[in-house]
Amino acid sequence: MTERTGGPVETAGASNSERPRSKILLVDDRPDNLMALEAILASLDQDLVTASSGEEALKRLLIDDFAVILLDVQMPGMDGFETAHRIKQRGRTRDTPIIFLTAIDREPHHAFRGYAVGAVDYIAKPFDPWLLRAKVSVFVELFEKNERLAELAHQHVRDFDLITEVAERLIALDVLLDGAATSYEETLAAASAEVRGLVARLRPFARSSGSTAE
Repeated sequence: MTERTGGPVETAGASNSERPRSKILLVDDRPDNLMALEAILASLDQDLVTASSGEEALKRLLIDDFAVILLDVQMPGMDGFETAHRIKQRGRTRDTPIIFLTAIDREPHHAFRGYAVGAVDYIAKPFDPWLLRAKVSVFVELFEKNERLAELAHQHVRDFDLITEVAERLIALDVLLDGAATSYEETLAAASAEVRGLVARLRPFARSSGSTAE
């Protein structure tokens, strides 16, 4: 199992180097096929992870999330169909796109079997490198968009929780001011300290909202 970074080497501080790379899993029992796939996909500038068997691929999927899996059909031991079936049985990897690559004949029933186990595409070898790269690129883009949407959703939940907490504390502060048994000066000092604390909590949220609006 190896992991390589595709694409040209970039200078430190470049904007692309700061962008998280998506992972693409390449599964084939033949090293020459894996090398060919790495060469074809290198220009996508993503992390290319290789596995030489279905068992190895399943272990890798326990560790990382992948934008797409390129899976050879004919492999000794666990073949591509069985590997795909097990991938789709796991909650974490159920929705990971699988593209089958095969050198076996182009009979329709083989393609049907691939789609039946959850593949999104079934490509016979030899294939057009440009076409394969374009298809993989689409799934990488979808994966990255979903990741950004998930992060935005989590941020909104955190913001909502913070606003809810501040609102509850303001209500408690209002109750304190209405029913204070201490002197006016002591109550005002306590209220002022509480408000300053709440403002400090809200200040990062206000900055993030402003940057989003821009």
